[in-house]
Amino acid sequence: MRSTVMKNLNLLPILALASLFIKISGSISLRPVLTGPDMAHLSSRVVFQCIAPDSSLPVTYELMGDGGVLIDTVADLQGDQPASFNLKVTASSEGSYHCKATTGRSTGVSESINLSVVTPPSNTRVTSEPFPPVAYEGSRVVLSCSVTKGSHLSYTWFFNRKEVTSLTSPLLLLTANKLVMSNVAPEHAGYYSCMAWSRAQDTRFSSSSEVQVTVKVYVSKPRIYFYISKEGASHRGNVTCWSTRGSPPVNISLLLDDKEVGSVTATESLAAWFPVAMEPGLDMGLARCRLTTEVQELMSEPVTLEVVPVGGDVKVEVEYLYRADSKMAAAMLSCQISRGTFPYVSWLLNDSVLPSETHEDSHIQPVLSHYALTDRRQTLVLAKLSPEESGYYRCRSRDSYDDSGPWVESAAVLVRVTDWNLCSMPRATSTTESPPKVFMNTIEVISIAFCCLLLLMLPVGVGCVYKMFDNKQGHAHIATTNQETNRTIQTGILWDSRWRRNS
Repeated sequence: MRSTVMKNLNLLPILALASLFIKISGSISLRPVLTGPDMAHLSSRVVFQCIAPDSSLPVTYELMGDGGVLIDTVADLQGDQPASFNLKVTASSEGSYHCKATTGRSTGVSESINLSVVTPPSNTRVTSEPFPPVAYEGSRVVLSCSVTKGSHLSYTWFFNRKEVTSLTSPLLLLTANKLVMSNVAPEHAGYYSCMAWSRAQDTRFSSSSEVQVTVKVYVSKPRIYFYISKEGASHRGNVTCWSTRGSPPVNISLLLDDKEVGSVTATESLAAWFPVAMEPGLDMGLARCRLTTEVQELMSEPVTLEVVPVGGDVKVEVEYLYRADSKMAAAMLSCQISRGTFPYVSWLLNDSVLPSETHEDSHIQPVLSHYALTDRRQTLVLAKLSPEESGYYRCRSRDSYDDSGPWVESAAVLVRVTDWNLCSMPRATSTTESPPKVFMNTIEVISIAFCCLLLLMLPVGVGCVYKMFDNKQGHAHIATTNQETNRTIQTGILWDSRWRRNS
């Protein structure tokens, strides 16, 4: 009995150590894990869950906020069941959260979760600099996507209801909530809108209405043109001022001898018309057009308002056009008029009007498939050449503003087209015909130049060879003459010595 008691006494330290080890082990193994969102929209609800695996029952879980503020407590009586903390997000909900688990005398603390409170966007609108968004080409325009409230926002821009990206619009700079056009161009004009959005557990967005961006184009230098018409026995002039490029509205004025005689504000176009007094043969003054915008003032070149009636000599010049293979391609007839501000030209072939006078004039007007009129009807192009186009061509002219005015006619010029000269280069059949144009390529030009050089060098070479042979023959003749002379002298000396001995 006594020995048994002694054995139990000996086991007591071991049991105490084991109990202490168990308590320490339990305290060390208590490691709670907190899960939950790190972002949440304002006024939404979030759920945090905390669990301490393999902990002994019961376990008490506490959700703690910044500064150790206790938010809620949940007890786990079943084991391995996470504790859920359901919170409504307010503006003060933002901060750090952690979970503390307690079982018996053991306590563990989880890692922290930082919760950001996201305010959804509202009342999104597009603002501009300048305002209103109207700018001239080359200037800077900045659009901003503004909201009344919102945080943690991203932005998407739309141009004419298509999303703007750095790939689709490389000339537009997207930075934060701004869309920057550093060098605005006419193609940037259109309708812009934006969408502000935030993302937490879900995505919230707010879209703006569309804003129209207007890009104005600088007006080009104005041009001036005048015309005269006849009404009964009197004449009436009209001056046109216009610009080929620019954005209305513009103010267009007509100056006559530096005095303004008319002014119009053009809102739909860049042209204006002004009636003026005009009489053929009289100088009515020096006219200029002036265009004025909010940033520009431009003047046209001056034009003398003087109408010279058609008159003087009229002649036809013919020019043949050839292909590279020296085949005739076309003929171009030009009506040269000595004077006349507004000539109307009519063409005749063998005394028949060609083309029909019923056709309206245009810059290039093909009347038939093989005829064309250019340069205000003063040039007739025969695009198709065949023997049927041969004949006598002439032109006549009168003032275009006077249908009943007299005609001034040219002499007839013969255009001869045969099967032979369709394949070669014929001579001109009139003194008024221009030399035929031949279109040659580079190889042909080099070949002709080489042949000409060869022909020039050939006589020079022949002359050099002839001179060489002539010099050789001259040297041979001199040598022969010298030998004969020496023999004669020697013979004479011999006879003289013999004569003296005999005497």
